[in-house]
Amino acid sequence: MYTVIGNPVARTMRVLWMLEELGQDYDIINAAPHSDTVKQGNPGGKIPVLHDDEVILTDSVAIVTYLADKHEACTHPAGTPARGKQDAMTQFCVDEVEGALWTASKNRFILPEDARCPEVVPTTLYEFGNAMATLAAHVDGKDFIAGDSFTVPDLLMGHCAGWAGRAEFPIPEGPAADYMARMRERPAFARATARAEEAVA
Repeated sequence: MYTVIGNPVARTMRVLWMLEELGQDYDIINAAPHSDTVKQGNPGGKIPVLHDDEVILTDSVAIVTYLADKHEACTHPAGTPARGKQDAMTQFCVDEVEGALWTASKNRFILPEDARCPEVVPTTLYEFGNAMATLAAHVDGKDFIAGDSFTVPDLLMGHCAGWAGRAEFPIPEGPAADYMARMRERPAFARATARAEEAVA
């Protein structure tokens, strides 16, 4: 039994989604970033935190990659060309897609007001647009971004699609939007969403 700590509507959702894809049992402890509950597992206060028996893991990308590797699903084997391509798409998502969304969020409402730079938001919109054009090229005519099956970067992209919607970062119609919609139509995503809603009710 895994225990997932963090606000389920934030990046914690990625961990819930992966656990549902893998068919694993888990508990959720709804906790805000920088709360005492979170800091017990991550002194930096960031969410999510995963407890796997005595093992404590942090960072959503590291956690979902760990889970996929441990259960040998939603991933390509380490040391293979397919895994190299998968990891490249993971980094593309984190650096270019999530990077733009996270920078905008920090400068809109997360950082202290005197540390924000709202003027950077149009730049992040431009960067996100470029990333969507690149994504469209990667997924045009393909079901998934890194091979013939659902893997870690598909999950991350699907999560970012919801983030983009809330942040009013448009995803252009066509291959990118169609791909994002397919990821969020997966049954495991629906189950994770239901669990998240229960945890915050």
